[in-house]
Amino acid sequence: MDNRHSFEQIIKEDRAGQESKLWRGTFLEYLEMVRDDPTIPKLSHARLHDTIMRVGTQDILESDDQRVKRLYKDESLKVFNFFRDEFFGIEKTVGQIVRYFHSASLKGEESRQVLYLMGPVGSGKSSLVEKLQRGLEATDPIYTIESCPMFEEPLHLIPRHLRKEFEKMLGVHIEGDLCPVCRFRLKEEFSGRYEEVPVATRYFSKRNRIGIGVVPPVDPNNQDTSVLIGSEDISKLDLYSEGDPRVLDLNGALNVGNRGMCEFIEVFKNETEYLHAMITATQEKVIPAPGRHGMVYVDTVIVAHSNEAEWQKFKADHTNEAILDRIVVVKVPYNLRLSEEVKIYQKIIRNSDFRAHVAPHTLEIASMFAILSRLQPTSKCDLMTKLKLYNGEEVVEKGKTKKIDVSELREDAKREGMTGISTRFIMKALDNALSDNVEGNCINPINVREALISMVKEADLPDDTRKQHLEFLQDVLHKEYLELLEKEITKAFVYSYQEQAEALFQNYLDHAEAFVNKTRLKDRNTKEELQPDEGFLKSIEEQIAIIGSAAEGFRQEVIAYLWAASRRGDRVSYRSYEPLKEAIEKKLMTSVRDISRVITKARTRDEEQTGKYSAMVKNLLDSGYCESCVDVVLKYAANNLWKD
Repeated sequence: MDNRHSFEQIIKEDRAGQESKLWRGTFLEYLEMVRDDPTIPKLSHARLHDTIMRVGTQDILESDDQRVKRLYKDESLKVFNFFRDEFFGIEKTVGQIVRYFHSASLKGEESRQVLYLMGPVGSGKSSLVEKLQRGLEATDPIYTIESCPMFEEPLHLIPRHLRKEFEKMLGVHIEGDLCPVCRFRLKEEFSGRYEEVPVATRYFSKRNRIGIGVVPPVDPNNQDTSVLIGSEDISKLDLYSEGDPRVLDLNGALNVGNRGMCEFIEVFKNETEYLHAMITATQEKVIPAPGRHGMVYVDTVIVAHSNEAEWQKFKADHTNEAILDRIVVVKVPYNLRLSEEVKIYQKIIRNSDFRAHVAPHTLEIASMFAILSRLQPTSKCDLMTKLKLYNGEEVVEKGKTKKIDVSELREDAKREGMTGISTRFIMKALDNALSDNVEGNCINPINVREALISMVKEADLPDDTRKQHLEFLQDVLHKEYLELLEKEITKAFVYSYQEQAEALFQNYLDHAEAFVNKTRLKDRNTKEELQPDEGFLKSIEEQIAIIGSAAEGFRQEVIAYLWAASRRGDRVSYRSYEPLKEAIEKKLMTSVRDISRVITKARTRDEEQTGKYSAMVKNLLDSGYCESCVDVVLKYAANNLWKD
């Protein structure tokens, strides 16, 4: 009973909220409203720009993620909240789209151009357009001439000779003319008394074809422009003459998209002649009416999209210059940041009926494969290093952080992200991995990697591409996962890993500072004054190949770096300086490697070993593993780590 009451209450409240925004009155009453609020009669580009900006922006550097701060330290990049929770790693693409709407909202040249999204399959072109459409549907309703087939702006009713005077009184610019249907009604129904014409509000709706039009690719052998501009109702030709506006059926996508937007799917699959209506709709803001009814004014954002091959083919034909000149191209590449790729799969899984357990690092390993396939080789580093640098990570080699300029890497590979493995390919692999482990109802890095290997072998790929993909999966990612796994098992074995790492870090700092300053240090417990323990310092440093004369320089770098960090007010921890962090983690791994190897490989364990094994399994379960995947990864570790 309570549920029924709450359902009924939700329905009533929603209906009341919707109806409160509906309005109906005369054109004269509408004019009074516009005088009070001149923002009411917005053009389509301005409306979409306002829709995007209404929910605000933030600077990407406001993020708490140190990787983001490292990656974008030299540039200020806006994150638009409208797109933030659904699109990841394509901030620059989104920025270009918003820039187009901003320019177009100011009635610049871009307001008379098509926004064209070009990119590989599964990069998010359609999703970006759908987001804009949903944004329109969520906005307040627009004021339209009641019963107009094109939901047109009521200000079109004002005669040309009075517009300047009305513009001064209202504080708006009046653009556009009545459609043939409304012109006929004004004359016949209202005897030209436009102040009496009824005005009503309408909500944008893709399904009801109000303000949002969609043009799918049409069969080249049967291209009927009625899909774009409507048609004449043949059944009415018996009642009215051919030139009578009452025979018009203005229900084409460009008519429907008036006041809002019109989407052209796989736009260049259509014949060039078919696209001319799209060009006049943007440049002249008019389209031909069906039959002998002249031109019809339209105010619509035209967004087209297709893949790069279609674009290159279209661009190569010099006869298409007129259309090319009226297109704003925005590339929508694949994402190249690991952390953002993981978020993409988390979002897809969240929005699907996928209910299986996902073991730690599963999406990370799958994402690594996707991004490796999208990167272009460089002489400056290997692809796995490039992947980590693009993710804002610090890469340590021989005790030093690799100093490679990410912007230079990007500059050298301008087509990066336009080819490679799509998100759909990865999602199919996750589904396949699950279907192979229905009983466990769990996917993990091992069965996902096997599913990817199988799919790559079966895929229709060039031989060299297949060979490279298999090398990523069977060699590069195999090694990468073993490193992740060893670290994970170490953490599970070491009681309060974080505390031990911090203790090692503080101890190292005390001894290194005393060594660098040539002083003695006071033991924290006994208060004795001691010489710095070089043996201890070396045991940490040798983990990252710092030996001999390099050690003194390394200690000075650590103290200088952390002293500067503390001056800035940064919180200093064992994670603060990447080379030292890596050394400490490797030291902890070394300390438990032998016991890990014995316990995970042993078929029989004594009481002490059984206790340690059980504690390790419990820690793994607490950190996100399930019983099924713990068993799998520990067997995998026994077979692949710590080989005798």
